[in-house]
Amino acid sequence: MKSQKGYVLASSARLRGRRPLEILRAVALQLRRWWQLAEQRRRLAMLDDAALKDIGLSRGDVMQESERPFWDDPQAR
Repeated sequence: MKSQKGYVLASSARLRGRRPLEILRAVALQLRRWWQLAEQRRRLAMLDDAALKDIGLSRGDVMQESERPFWDDPQAR
């Protein structure tokens, strides 16, 4: 839970001093990114074993990735 609280504080600091439309756009972009992550993880979980073998992933790798929360963005680091 600490990381979630820290994320909210860091996000609010980045939005301070911006105009309302800029804030709305930033929120919309973040929601879109979260939707994309959730969709990619759902699709990855639906792949069959042959497809996973082609891309070099095991079923365990896929389960670990698909169980990550939508807000856990590997590109945000």
